[in-house]
Amino acid sequence: ACIDAAAADPESPGIQVGFYPLKKEMAADDAIDVLVDPANIITNAVTVPEGLNVDQVVEVLADNTDFDASDFERVLDQPDKIGLPEYAGGNPEGYLFPSTYSFGPNAKPLDMVTAMVDRWRQAADEAGLEDAAAELGYTPHELMTIASLVEAEGRGDDMPKVARVIYNRVENPDNGVTNGLLQIDAAVNYALGKEPIARLTTDEIDSVADSPYNTYTQPGLPPGPIEAPGDAAIEAATTPAEGPWLFYVTVDLATGETKFTESYDEFLSFRDELDEYCATQSDRC
Repeated sequence: ACIDAAAADPESPGIQVGFYPLKKEMAADDAIDVLVDPANIITNAVTVPEGLNVDQVVEVLADNTDFDASDFERVLDQPDKIGLPEYAGGNPEGYLFPSTYSFGPNAKPLDMVTAMVDRWRQAADEAGLEDAAAELGYTPHELMTIASLVEAEGRGDDMPKVARVIYNRVENPDNGVTNGLLQIDAAVNYALGKEPIARLTTDEIDSVADSPYNTYTQPGLPPGPIEAPGDAAIEAATTPAEGPWLFYVTVDLATGETKFTESYDEFLSFRDELDEYCATQSDRC
């Protein structure tokens, strides 16, 4: 009866997978009438934006579902159950993919977190993460770390160039200019456990000098991602732009205008430009 009712309804090919409010013993025609209207889908849509760390992701999930943060934290304490790749080392940081999720009414924290890791796997496969890592001479986890730094530091078309700066610094530690140091404020902010800001003071940097995430004092990449990168950042890490740049400065925090150079002197002029911008046009510095 249901098949006959669906065949008679021209909208039935558009029926979407999901949960619908149906009644026991309802007529097939009435059931199909409910199913063909996507407005009847029972779902809990949760949007997790790019660039959040695990604690912030948990906060978003707790704020938008009927579960407490502690419920999600218990799940994250069992990384073997959520599908993390072995190279994540049991740490979900960077692997809870930012997207909009439609969770069904019966979804539990384990289901939600697993869906996020599954979505990360889809993005990683589409970007060819493992193959790109082997070709570039890095581990997939290191590429995810780079992707997270790119997410924190870059925008749009600049992301592949930011990735190239990171590679140029890591791969040329004896250049006499950057000496293997990434000097990325976002990583230091992660070490400080504070919200990202545009400029860090010397005292703030020195206060976490021994942290492996302090890219001003520790050469090379930090030990893992600092936040969850989206598709564009993962793509930038796997296919960085070609160029000699060692420095970049976002000189306009509103538009995201970023300038790149291999010259330390030109970098200093860009910093002056940012100082002028901060002094006259923005309170975000």
